[in-house]
Amino acid sequence: MNLSLELMLQLCIILPLITTLGIVATGRNQNLREGVTISAALLVFYFVINLYHGLQQGKHINVHWGQIIPGMQLSFTIEALGMIFALIASFLWFITTIYSIGYMRSHHEKNQTRFYCCFAIAIGCVMGIAFADNLFTLFIFYEVLTLSTYPLVTHAGTEEAKKGGRIYLGILLSTSIAFFLLAIVSTWFIAGTVNFEPGGIFGPEPDIMIVSVLLVLFVFGIGKAAIMPFHRWLPAAMVAPTPVSSLLHAVAVVKAGVFTVLKVCVFIFGIDLLDKLPSTQFLLYLAGATVLLSSLVAMRQDNLKARLAYSTISQLGYITLGALLASSSGVIGSSMHIATHAFGKITLFFCAGAVLVAAHKSKISEMGGLGRQMPITMVAFFIASLSIIGVPPAGGTWSKWYLLLGTMETEQWILMAVLMISSLLNIVYLLPIPIRAFFPANKASIGDVQIKEAPLPSLIALCITCLMCVVLFVYPQPLYELATSIMETSGVVHGQ
Repeated sequence: MNLSLELMLQLCIILPLITTLGIVATGRNQNLREGVTISAALLVFYFVINLYHGLQQGKHINVHWGQIIPGMQLSFTIEALGMIFALIASFLWFITTIYSIGYMRSHHEKNQTRFYCCFAIAIGCVMGIAFADNLFTLFIFYEVLTLSTYPLVTHAGTEEAKKGGRIYLGILLSTSIAFFLLAIVSTWFIAGTVNFEPGGIFGPEPDIMIVSVLLVLFVFGIGKAAIMPFHRWLPAAMVAPTPVSSLLHAVAVVKAGVFTVLKVCVFIFGIDLLDKLPSTQFLLYLAGATVLLSSLVAMRQDNLKARLAYSTISQLGYITLGALLASSSGVIGSSMHIATHAFGKITLFFCAGAVLVAAHKSKISEMGGLGRQMPITMVAFFIASLSIIGVPPAGGTWSKWYLLLGTMETEQWILMAVLMISSLLNIVYLLPIPIRAFFPANKASIGDVQIKEAPLPSLIALCITCLMCVVLFVYPQPLYELATSIMETSGVVHGQ
Protein backbone atom coordinates (compact mmCIF):
# COMPACT_ATOMS: atom_id res chain seq x y z
CA MET A 1 0.00 0.00 0.00
CA ASN A 2 1.92 3.02 -1.32
CA LEU A 3 0.37 5.90 0.63
CA SER A 4 2.08 8.98 2.00
CA LEU A 5 2.37 9.34 5.77
CA GLU A 6 0.29 12.53 5.59
CA LEU A 7 -2.54 10.60 3.94
CA MET A 8 -2.23 7.78 6.48
CA LEU A 9 -2.54 10.28 9.32
CA GLN A 10 -5.75 11.65 7.83
CA LEU A 11 -7.13 8.16 7.14
CA CYS A 12 -6.61 7.26 10.81
CA ILE A 13 -9.20 9.95 11.61
CA ILE A 14 -11.49 9.67 8.59
CA LEU A 15 -11.64 5.90 8.06
CA PRO A 16 -13.41 5.08 11.37
CA LEU A 17 -16.01 7.74 10.51
CA ILE A 18 -16.51 6.34 6.99
CA THR A 19 -16.74 2.85 8.48
CA THR A 20 -20.05 3.81 10.10
CA LEU A 21 -21.62 3.87 6.60
CA GLY A 22 -20.42 0.32 5.96
CA ILE A 23 -21.68 -0.81 9.37
CA VAL A 24 -25.14 0.63 8.69
CA ALA A 25 -25.23 -0.84 5.17
CA THR A 26 -24.40 -4.34 6.45
CA GLY A 27 -26.40 -4.06 9.67
CA ARG A 28 -28.77 -6.89 8.79
CA ASN A 29 -25.91 -9.36 8.41
CA GLN A 30 -23.93 -9.74 11.64
CA ASN A 31 -20.93 -11.38 10.00
CA LEU A 32 -20.60 -8.72 7.32
CA ARG A 33 -21.13 -5.86 9.79
CA GLU A 34 -18.49 -7.13 12.16
CA GLY A 35 -16.19 -7.97 9.26
CA VAL A 36 -16.37 -4.32 8.16
CA THR A 37 -15.51 -3.19 11.70
CA ILE A 38 -12.57 -5.58 12.06
CA SER A 39 -11.21 -4.66 8.62
CA ALA A 40 -11.35 -0.95 9.45
CA ALA A 41 -9.69 -1.52 12.83
CA LEU A 42 -6.84 -3.48 11.23
CA LEU A 43 -6.33 -0.80 8.57
CA VAL A 44 -6.20 1.99 11.16
CA PHE A 45 -3.70 0.01 13.24
CA TYR A 46 -1.61 -0.57 10.10
CA PHE A 47 -1.58 3.18 9.37
CA VAL A 48 -0.61 4.01 12.97
CA ILE A 49 2.26 1.50 12.84
CA ASN A 50 3.54 3.20 9.69
CA LEU A 51 3.29 6.60 11.37
CA TYR A 52 5.21 5.18 14.33
CA HIS A 53 8.02 4.05 12.02
CA GLY A 54 7.99 7.47 10.39
CA LEU A 55 8.35 9.12 13.81
CA GLN A 56 11.26 6.81 14.66
CA GLN A 57 12.98 7.87 11.44
CA GLY A 58 12.68 11.52 12.45
CA LYS A 59 10.08 12.48 9.84
CA HIS A 60 7.95 15.57 10.50
CA ILE A 61 4.36 15.02 9.44
CA ASN A 62 1.91 17.92 9.49
CA VAL A 63 -1.57 18.13 7.99
CA HIS A 64 -3.74 21.27 7.83
CA TRP A 65 -7.47 21.06 7.18
CA GLY A 66 -8.06 24.79 7.17
CA GLN A 67 -8.47 27.85 9.37
CA ILE A 68 -11.84 28.34 11.05
CA ILE A 69 -11.09 31.82 12.43
CA PRO A 70 -7.75 33.68 12.56
CA GLY A 71 -5.42 31.79 14.88
CA MET A 72 -7.74 28.78 15.16
CA GLN A 73 -7.09 26.04 12.60
CA LEU A 74 -7.74 22.34 12.28
CA SER A 75 -4.29 20.79 12.03
CA PHE A 76 -2.60 17.55 12.95
CA THR A 77 0.92 16.28 13.58
CA ILE A 78 2.67 13.28 15.08
CA GLU A 79 4.78 13.32 18.24
CA ALA A 80 5.71 10.73 20.86
CA LEU A 81 2.91 11.26 23.40
CA GLY A 82 0.19 11.22 20.75
CA MET A 83 1.78 8.13 19.21
CA ILE A 84 1.51 6.23 22.51
CA PHE A 85 -2.20 7.06 22.68
CA ALA A 86 -2.83 6.25 19.00
CA LEU A 87 -1.03 2.89 19.18
CA ILE A 88 -3.04 1.81 22.22
CA ALA A 89 -6.41 2.97 20.89
CA SER A 90 -6.01 1.51 17.39
CA PHE A 91 -4.81 -1.87 18.67
CA LEU A 92 -7.51 -2.10 21.34
CA TRP A 93 -10.24 -1.14 18.85
CA PHE A 94 -9.45 -4.36 17.01
CA ILE A 95 -9.25 -6.43 20.22
CA THR A 96 -12.42 -4.93 21.72
CA THR A 97 -14.32 -5.65 18.51
CA ILE A 98 -13.33 -9.32 18.75
CA TYR A 99 -14.46 -9.36 22.38
CA SER A 100 -17.72 -7.61 21.52
CA ILE A 101 -18.64 -10.25 18.94
CA GLY A 102 -18.70 -12.91 21.64
CA TYR A 103 -20.25 -10.70 24.32
CA MET A 104 -22.96 -8.91 22.34
CA ARG A 105 -24.19 -12.08 20.63
CA SER A 106 -24.13 -14.27 23.72
CA HIS A 107 -25.80 -11.59 25.83
CA HIS A 108 -28.40 -11.01 23.08
CA GLU A 109 -27.85 -7.24 23.17
CA LYS A 110 -30.18 -5.08 21.09
CA ASN A 111 -29.12 -2.24 18.78
CA GLN A 112 -25.78 -3.84 17.98
CA THR A 113 -25.43 -1.89 14.73
CA ARG A 114 -25.73 1.39 16.65
CA PHE A 115 -23.15 0.11 19.11
CA TYR A 116 -20.54 -0.56 16.42
CA CYS A 117 -21.28 2.77 14.70
CA CYS A 118 -20.81 4.82 17.86
CA PHE A 119 -17.71 2.82 18.73
CA ALA A 120 -16.19 3.64 15.31
CA ILE A 121 -16.99 7.35 15.66
CA ALA A 122 -15.39 7.35 19.13
CA ILE A 123 -12.19 5.82 17.76
CA GLY A 124 -12.07 8.41 14.98
CA CYS A 125 -12.34 11.13 17.64
CA VAL A 126 -9.56 9.50 19.67
CA MET A 127 -7.29 9.59 16.62
CA GLY A 128 -8.13 13.28 16.17
CA ILE A 129 -7.24 13.96 19.82
CA ALA A 130 -4.01 11.94 19.64
CA PHE A 131 -2.74 13.77 16.54
CA ALA A 132 -4.13 17.26 17.32
CA ASP A 133 -1.58 19.99 16.68
CA ASN A 134 -3.33 22.57 18.87
CA LEU A 135 -5.88 22.99 21.64
CA PHE A 136 -8.63 24.07 19.22
CA THR A 137 -8.41 20.86 17.19
CA LEU A 138 -8.17 18.76 20.33
CA PHE A 139 -11.23 20.46 21.88
CA ILE A 140 -13.45 19.75 18.85
CA PHE A 141 -12.67 16.02 18.83
CA TYR A 142 -12.81 15.91 22.64
CA GLU A 143 -16.41 17.17 22.59
CA VAL A 144 -17.53 14.93 19.72
CA LEU A 145 -16.09 11.99 21.69
CA THR A 146 -18.41 12.87 24.57
CA LEU A 147 -21.46 13.04 22.31
CA SER A 148 -20.62 9.86 20.38
CA THR A 149 -20.23 7.79 23.55
CA TYR A 150 -23.49 8.98 25.13
CA PRO A 151 -25.62 6.49 23.11
CA LEU A 152 -23.25 3.74 24.26
CA VAL A 153 -23.76 4.63 27.93
CA THR A 154 -27.55 4.62 27.48
CA HIS A 155 -27.42 1.52 25.25
CA ALA A 156 -29.76 -0.57 27.44
CA GLY A 157 -32.54 2.04 27.19
CA THR A 158 -33.65 1.52 30.80
CA GLU A 159 -34.40 4.34 33.24
CA GLU A 160 -31.18 3.52 35.07
CA ALA A 161 -29.22 3.76 31.82
CA LYS A 162 -30.85 7.08 30.93
CA LYS A 163 -30.08 8.46 34.38
CA GLY A 164 -26.46 7.34 34.07
CA GLY A 165 -26.30 8.95 30.63
CA ARG A 166 -27.62 12.27 31.98
CA ILE A 167 -24.94 12.32 34.68
CA TYR A 168 -22.30 11.35 32.13
CA LEU A 169 -23.29 14.02 29.63
CA GLY A 170 -24.03 16.67 32.25
CA ILE A 171 -20.68 16.52 34.04
CA LEU A 172 -18.52 16.18 30.93
CA LEU A 173 -20.24 18.96 28.96
CA SER A 174 -20.51 21.35 31.90
CA THR A 175 -16.83 21.04 32.84
CA SER A 176 -15.82 21.45 29.19
CA ILE A 177 -17.88 24.60 28.65
CA ALA A 178 -17.40 26.22 32.05
CA PHE A 179 -13.67 25.52 32.49
CA PHE A 180 -11.93 23.90 29.50
CA LEU A 181 -13.26 26.23 26.82
CA LEU A 182 -12.64 29.26 29.05
CA ALA A 183 -9.05 28.08 29.61
CA ILE A 184 -8.46 27.67 25.86
CA VAL A 185 -9.85 31.13 24.99
CA SER A 186 -7.87 32.73 27.83
CA THR A 187 -4.70 30.98 26.67
CA TRP A 188 -5.25 32.34 23.16
CA PHE A 189 -5.58 35.93 24.47
CA ILE A 190 -2.59 35.66 26.82
CA ALA A 191 -0.13 33.66 24.72
CA GLY A 192 -1.38 34.60 21.24
CA THR A 193 -1.47 30.94 20.19
CA VAL A 194 -3.01 27.62 21.16
CA ASN A 195 -0.47 25.47 19.32
CA PHE A 196 1.32 22.72 21.22
CA GLU A 197 4.97 23.75 21.53
CA PRO A 198 7.90 21.97 23.24
CA GLY A 199 8.60 23.78 26.52
CA GLY A 200 5.26 25.64 26.58
CA ILE A 201 3.83 28.77 24.98
CA PHE A 202 3.69 31.40 27.75
CA GLY A 203 7.15 32.86 27.23
CA PRO A 204 9.95 33.52 29.73
CA GLU A 205 8.12 35.94 32.08
CA PRO A 206 4.37 35.24 32.24
CA ASP A 207 2.04 36.55 34.94
CA ILE A 208 2.41 33.70 37.43
CA MET A 209 -0.96 34.20 39.15
CA ILE A 210 -2.97 34.35 35.92
CA VAL A 211 -1.23 31.29 34.48
CA SER A 212 -1.71 29.52 37.82
CA VAL A 213 -5.48 30.06 37.57
CA LEU A 214 -5.38 28.81 33.99
CA LEU A 215 -3.82 25.53 35.15
CA VAL A 216 -6.72 24.99 37.59
CA LEU A 217 -9.23 25.71 34.81
CA PHE A 218 -7.54 23.18 32.54
CA VAL A 219 -7.37 20.37 35.13
CA PHE A 220 -10.97 20.87 36.26
CA GLY A 221 -12.18 21.43 32.70
CA ILE A 222 -10.76 18.14 31.44
CA GLY A 223 -13.54 16.20 33.15
CA LYS A 224 -12.65 12.95 31.41
CA ALA A 225 -9.58 12.74 33.68
CA ALA A 226 -12.10 12.19 36.53
CA ILE A 227 -10.28 14.28 39.11
CA MET A 228 -12.42 14.72 42.22
CA PRO A 229 -14.99 16.24 42.60
CA PHE A 230 -15.76 15.80 38.85
CA HIS A 231 -15.59 12.00 38.89
CA ARG A 232 -19.20 10.87 39.35
CA TRP A 233 -19.82 10.44 35.63
CA LEU A 234 -17.51 7.44 35.57
CA PRO A 235 -19.33 5.17 38.07
CA ALA A 236 -22.66 6.39 36.60
CA ALA A 237 -21.57 5.12 33.17
CA MET A 238 -21.25 1.57 34.51
CA VAL A 239 -24.83 0.87 33.45
CA ALA A 240 -23.43 0.38 29.94
CA PRO A 241 -22.57 -3.08 28.50
CA THR A 242 -19.11 -4.39 29.37
CA PRO A 243 -17.53 -3.64 25.95
CA VAL A 244 -18.63 -0.03 26.43
CA SER A 245 -17.11 0.01 29.92
CA SER A 246 -13.90 -1.27 28.35
CA LEU A 247 -14.06 1.56 25.81
CA LEU A 248 -14.68 4.14 28.54
CA HIS A 249 -12.04 2.89 30.98
CA ALA A 250 -9.19 1.71 28.79
CA VAL A 251 -9.40 2.74 25.15
CA ALA A 252 -11.01 6.12 24.62
CA VAL A 253 -12.72 8.36 27.12
CA VAL A 254 -10.65 8.35 30.31
CA LYS A 255 -7.42 8.03 28.32
CA ALA A 256 -8.46 11.07 26.27
CA GLY A 257 -8.79 12.91 29.59
CA VAL A 258 -5.43 12.07 31.12
CA PHE A 259 -3.71 12.34 27.73
CA THR A 260 -5.05 15.90 27.44
CA VAL A 261 -3.90 16.78 30.96
CA LEU A 262 -0.42 15.47 30.17
CA LYS A 263 -0.33 17.23 26.80
CA VAL A 264 -1.38 20.55 28.34
CA CYS A 265 1.17 20.27 31.17
CA VAL A 266 4.09 19.47 28.84
CA PHE A 267 3.26 21.43 25.67
CA ILE A 268 1.17 24.40 26.88
CA PHE A 269 2.74 25.19 30.26
CA GLY A 270 6.05 23.33 30.05
CA ILE A 271 7.45 21.59 33.11
CA ASP A 272 9.80 24.46 34.00
CA LEU A 273 6.87 26.89 34.36
CA LEU A 274 4.66 24.24 35.93
CA ASP A 275 7.14 23.92 38.79
CA LYS A 276 6.79 27.64 39.62
CA LEU A 277 2.98 27.86 39.75
CA PRO A 278 1.32 28.11 43.20
CA SER A 279 -1.69 26.07 42.04
CA THR A 280 0.49 23.10 41.04
CA GLN A 281 0.95 22.01 44.65
CA PHE A 282 -2.79 22.28 45.37
CA LEU A 283 -3.62 20.19 42.29
CA LEU A 284 -0.95 17.62 43.20
CA TYR A 285 -2.55 17.05 46.58
CA LEU A 286 -6.01 16.94 44.99
CA ALA A 287 -4.76 14.23 42.61
CA GLY A 288 -3.26 12.38 45.61
CA ALA A 289 -6.58 12.61 47.46
CA THR A 290 -8.36 11.26 44.36
CA VAL A 291 -5.95 8.30 44.30
CA LEU A 292 -6.55 7.40 47.95
CA LEU A 293 -10.25 8.18 48.38
CA SER A 294 -11.34 6.33 45.24
CA SER A 295 -9.29 3.30 46.35
CA LEU A 296 -11.09 3.33 49.70
CA VAL A 297 -14.48 3.55 47.98
CA ALA A 298 -13.50 0.70 45.64
CA MET A 299 -12.89 -1.58 48.63
CA ARG A 300 -16.54 -1.23 49.69
CA GLN A 301 -18.07 -2.18 46.32
CA ASP A 302 -19.53 -5.66 45.96
CA ASN A 303 -20.50 -5.11 42.32
CA LEU A 304 -17.42 -6.02 40.27
CA LYS A 305 -17.82 -3.32 37.62
CA ALA A 306 -18.39 -0.65 40.30
CA ARG A 307 -15.20 -1.71 42.07
CA LEU A 308 -13.29 -1.52 38.79
CA ALA A 309 -14.81 1.91 38.06
CA TYR A 310 -13.49 3.42 41.29
CA SER A 311 -10.19 1.68 40.67
CA THR A 312 -10.02 3.51 37.33
CA ILE A 313 -10.56 6.88 39.04
CA SER A 314 -7.64 6.08 41.34
CA GLN A 315 -5.36 5.04 38.47
CA LEU A 316 -6.20 8.18 36.48
CA GLY A 317 -5.10 10.14 39.54
CA TYR A 318 -1.67 8.52 39.16
CA ILE A 319 -1.33 9.91 35.62
CA THR A 320 -2.52 13.41 36.57
CA LEU A 321 -0.20 13.39 39.57
CA GLY A 322 2.77 12.37 37.44
CA ALA A 323 2.05 15.15 34.93
CA LEU A 324 1.88 17.77 37.68
CA LEU A 325 5.11 16.65 39.35
CA ALA A 326 6.92 18.70 36.68
CA SER A 327 9.77 16.21 36.48
CA SER A 328 11.12 14.04 33.69
CA SER A 329 10.46 10.80 35.59
CA GLY A 330 6.92 11.91 36.42
CA VAL A 331 6.08 12.56 32.77
CA ILE A 332 7.72 9.29 31.68
CA GLY A 333 5.80 7.38 34.37
CA SER A 334 2.48 9.01 33.42
CA SER A 335 3.05 8.33 29.71
CA MET A 336 3.88 4.69 30.36
CA HIS A 337 0.93 4.34 32.75
CA ILE A 338 -1.46 5.38 29.99
CA ALA A 339 -0.41 2.17 28.20
CA THR A 340 0.07 -0.23 31.11
CA HIS A 341 -3.20 0.77 32.76
CA ALA A 342 -5.02 0.43 29.44
CA PHE A 343 -4.08 -3.22 29.03
CA GLY A 344 -4.51 -4.09 32.70
CA LYS A 345 -7.89 -2.44 33.11
CA ILE A 346 -9.38 -3.62 29.82
CA THR A 347 -8.43 -7.18 30.78
CA LEU A 348 -10.22 -6.79 34.11
CA PHE A 349 -13.36 -5.51 32.39
CA PHE A 350 -13.18 -8.24 29.77
CA CYS A 351 -13.06 -10.77 32.61
CA ALA A 352 -16.00 -9.11 34.37
CA GLY A 353 -18.02 -9.35 31.16
CA ALA A 354 -16.98 -12.96 30.64
CA VAL A 355 -18.22 -13.86 34.12
CA LEU A 356 -21.51 -12.07 33.47
CA VAL A 357 -22.08 -13.84 30.15
CA ALA A 358 -20.98 -17.33 31.23
CA ALA A 359 -21.99 -17.39 34.92
CA HIS A 360 -24.56 -14.57 35.09
CA LYS A 361 -22.81 -13.14 38.14
CA SER A 362 -21.91 -9.53 38.80
CA LYS A 363 -21.33 -9.50 42.56
CA ILE A 364 -17.95 -10.40 44.01
CA SER A 365 -19.58 -12.14 46.97
CA GLU A 366 -21.15 -14.65 44.53
CA MET A 367 -17.91 -15.63 42.79
CA GLY A 368 -16.65 -18.23 45.25
CA GLY A 369 -15.25 -21.24 43.39
CA LEU A 370 -15.71 -19.65 39.99
CA GLY A 371 -12.02 -20.07 39.17
CA ARG A 372 -12.38 -23.84 39.00
CA GLN A 373 -14.99 -23.50 36.28
CA MET A 374 -13.54 -20.45 34.48
CA PRO A 375 -9.80 -20.93 35.07
CA ILE A 376 -8.56 -18.99 32.02
CA THR A 377 -10.70 -15.97 32.84
CA MET A 378 -9.68 -15.85 36.50
CA VAL A 379 -5.97 -16.38 35.79
CA ALA A 380 -6.18 -13.46 33.35
CA PHE A 381 -7.91 -11.41 36.05
CA PHE A 382 -5.09 -12.24 38.48
CA ILE A 383 -2.32 -11.20 36.05
CA ALA A 384 -4.12 -7.97 35.11
CA SER A 385 -4.56 -7.22 38.82
CA LEU A 386 -0.79 -7.52 39.26
CA SER A 387 -0.35 -4.91 36.52
CA ILE A 388 -2.74 -2.49 38.21
CA ILE A 389 -1.01 -3.07 41.56
CA GLY A 390 2.39 -2.55 39.91
CA VAL A 391 4.31 -5.73 40.69
CA PRO A 392 6.16 -8.25 38.46
CA PRO A 393 5.61 -9.89 36.05
CA ALA A 394 3.25 -7.18 34.73
CA GLY A 395 3.90 -3.93 32.88
CA GLY A 396 2.39 -1.67 35.54
CA THR A 397 5.60 -2.26 37.50
CA TRP A 398 7.60 0.11 35.29
CA SER A 399 5.13 2.97 35.09
CA LYS A 400 4.66 3.00 38.87
CA TRP A 401 8.43 2.80 39.34
CA TYR A 402 8.95 5.99 37.33
CA LEU A 403 6.08 7.73 39.11
CA LEU A 404 7.78 6.94 42.43
CA LEU A 405 11.08 8.22 41.00
CA GLY A 406 9.23 11.42 40.06
CA THR A 407 8.11 11.97 43.64
CA MET A 408 11.69 11.43 44.82
CA GLU A 409 13.12 13.79 42.19
CA THR A 410 10.79 16.54 43.39
CA GLU A 411 11.04 15.55 47.09
CA GLN A 412 7.28 15.08 47.32
CA TRP A 413 7.52 12.58 50.16
CA ILE A 414 3.84 12.75 51.08
CA LEU A 415 2.84 11.93 47.53
CA MET A 416 5.35 9.09 47.44
CA ALA A 417 3.63 7.68 50.53
CA VAL A 418 0.26 8.16 48.79
CA LEU A 419 1.39 6.08 45.80
CA MET A 420 2.74 3.32 48.04
CA ILE A 421 -0.37 3.20 50.24
CA SER A 422 -2.57 3.18 47.16
CA SER A 423 -0.68 0.18 45.76
CA LEU A 424 -1.33 -1.65 49.01
CA LEU A 425 -5.03 -0.76 48.73
CA ASN A 426 -4.97 -2.10 45.16
CA ILE A 427 -3.89 -5.44 46.63
CA VAL A 428 -6.73 -5.33 49.16
CA TYR A 429 -9.54 -4.71 46.66
CA LEU A 430 -8.26 -6.70 43.66
CA LEU A 431 -6.44 -9.86 44.75
CA PRO A 432 -9.25 -11.23 47.00
CA ILE A 433 -11.38 -11.63 43.84
CA PRO A 434 -9.25 -14.35 42.15
CA ILE A 435 -8.37 -15.81 45.57
CA ARG A 436 -12.08 -16.18 46.36
CA ALA A 437 -12.62 -17.68 42.92
CA PHE A 438 -9.91 -20.36 43.29
CA PHE A 439 -10.13 -20.95 47.04
CA PRO A 440 -13.75 -20.47 48.14
CA ALA A 441 -14.43 -20.33 51.86
CA ASN A 442 -17.56 -22.38 51.31
CA LYS A 443 -17.03 -25.15 48.75
CA ALA A 444 -20.76 -25.66 48.59
CA SER A 445 -21.02 -22.22 46.99
CA ILE A 446 -19.74 -23.69 43.75
CA GLY A 447 -22.95 -25.59 43.26
CA ASP A 448 -23.62 -28.36 40.77
CA VAL A 449 -23.93 -26.12 37.72
CA GLN A 450 -21.08 -26.65 35.27
CA ILE A 451 -20.17 -23.18 34.04
CA LYS A 452 -18.07 -22.96 30.91
CA GLU A 453 -15.72 -20.21 29.82
CA ALA A 454 -17.05 -17.20 27.89
CA PRO A 455 -17.57 -17.46 24.10
CA LEU A 456 -14.35 -18.05 22.19
CA PRO A 457 -14.00 -14.53 20.66
CA SER A 458 -14.26 -12.96 24.12
CA LEU A 459 -11.82 -15.48 25.57
CA ILE A 460 -9.28 -14.85 22.80
CA ALA A 461 -9.52 -11.08 23.35
CA LEU A 462 -8.95 -11.22 27.11
CA CYS A 463 -6.03 -13.64 26.64
CA ILE A 464 -4.37 -11.22 24.19
CA THR A 465 -4.71 -8.22 26.51
CA CYS A 466 -3.53 -10.33 29.45
CA LEU A 467 -0.50 -11.40 27.45
CA MET A 468 0.25 -7.75 26.65
CA CYS A 469 0.38 -7.01 30.39
CA VAL A 470 3.30 -9.48 30.61
CA VAL A 471 4.90 -8.32 27.34
CA LEU A 472 5.05 -4.75 28.65
CA PHE A 473 7.00 -6.03 31.65
CA VAL A 474 9.42 -8.20 29.68
CA TYR A 475 9.86 -5.79 26.76
CA PRO A 476 8.97 -2.21 27.79
CA GLN A 477 11.73 -0.64 25.67
CA PRO A 478 9.61 0.75 22.77
CA LEU A 479 7.16 2.30 25.24
CA TYR A 480 9.99 3.70 27.36
CA GLU A 481 11.74 5.18 24.31
CA LEU A 482 8.55 6.96 23.24
CA ALA A 483 7.99 8.27 26.78
CA THR A 484 11.59 9.47 27.04
CA SER A 485 11.47 11.23 23.67
CA ILE A 486 8.54 13.33 24.97
CA MET A 487 10.95 14.98 27.38
CA GLU A 488 13.76 15.22 24.85
CA THR A 489 11.56 17.13 22.40
CA SER A 490 10.65 19.47 25.29
CA GLY A 491 14.29 20.27 25.90
CA VAL A 492 14.57 18.14 29.03
CA VAL A 493 16.77 15.05 29.12
CA HIS A 494 15.80 12.24 31.47
CA GLY A 495 17.90 12.24 34.59
CA GLN A 496 18.45 16.01 34.72
